Amino acid sequence: MKEKIYTIPVTEAFQEDCECPICNLEKKLESEYIEYTLGPSLMEPDGRIETNEKGFCKNHFEMLFNRQENKLGLGLIIDTHLKKQIEILKNLFEKSIPNIDKNLNTNIMQNISKKITSKQTDGDKSIGKFINSLETLEKKCAICDKLDNTIKRYVEVIIYLWSKEPDFKKIFKSKKGFCLRHFKSLLVSAQKELNLKESAQFSKELIEMELSNLDRIQDEVHWFTKKFDYKNQNEPWKNSKDSLNRSIQKIVSYCYLK
Repeated sequence: MKEKIYTIPVTEAFQEDCECPICNLEKKLESEYIEYTLGPSLMEPDGRIETNEKGFCKNHFEMLFNRQENKLGLGLIIDTHLKKQIEILKNLFEKSIPNIDKNLNTNIMQNISKKITSKQTDGDKSIGKFINSLETLEKKCAICDKLDNTIKRYVEVIIYLWSKEPDFKKIFKSKKGFCLRHFKSLLVSAQKELNLKESAQFSKELIEMELSNLDRIQDEVHWFTKKFDYKNQNEPWKNSKDSLNRSIQKIVSYCYLK
């Protein structure tokens, strides 16, 4: 199989014995993006503009803080991110004040009418914009966005290699399936990237592989639970000792379990 720069990370991830090669790829990328955010990105105007606008999700804020490598850098990111978000919220609030003040001056009959009709006042709509702004921010994360875009491209590479490289197709078939999130990503990408016949073949093989391995890991978890029965205390653990970790990854993708 001929290696190209954009295929090397994929083929390396598929060499590992794991529950989801794409999770391994994503985990490695995530670590690189955390390091980059606390390093070179601090000096790049485009990077700071992005972090000011998006910030990070709960998980990535935790990872950035727990890295304990560059507290000053993280402080600078948070400082300018808060400044940007405060500016947005203050601007929204100032525009909302006249409409909110109208609600303050409503009489009893107007309040009763609102409860009956559920009709929104201008004040309600203004507060709704405030809420929408906060909800939009909650869904943003500079690192999540990079990860999603990169993994999407790597999933397309996987589909390409499967369709063009017989050696990779053999490796693909030998894996233990994927987490449910990346299982879905592969099915979606196959429909977009492959012709009708190839998509049907890929999807059938993938679904059969996934169901077989979901059965496998469920059996392992089941045996894990049975080992707590005194009747089985002298029986071997088989492959179930770490089945909780692997089954959680299979269900929700990789996570940092202690």
